[in-house]
Amino acid sequence: MLIIAGHVQVDPVRRDEFVAAHTDLVRRARQAPGCLDVAITADPVDPGRVNNFERWESQESLDAWRAVAAAPDTGIAFRSVHVELYDATGARPPFG
Repeated sequence: MLIIAGHVQVDPVRRDEFVAAHTDLVRRARQAPGCLDVAITADPVDPGRVNNFERWESQESLDAWRAVAAAPDTGIAFRSVHVELYDATGARPPFG
C-alpha cells in the first residue's frame, strides 16, 4: 500500500477556490481501480493550508490513475509543498 500525505500552502484568499476546483478530481480518484481513499481539504486552523491524503493499493494503481487524472489547472501558486509518498506494509486499528 502507498500513502501520499501532507499539505500545501496557497494564498489564503484563494484556498477555498483551490479545494473546490479539485472536487471532480477527488470524486474520480475515489472510483479509480486501486484507490483506497483520497481527500483534498481545507485546514480548519490555517487559512492558507490545503491537506492532502491518498491511499493506493500499489504503485501500478497510482501510475494508472496519474496517466488519466487530468488535475485542474487552477493558476493558484503553491507557497510551499510538504507532501510525501510512504510505503506501508501493514495496518491496524489505532484505538485499541
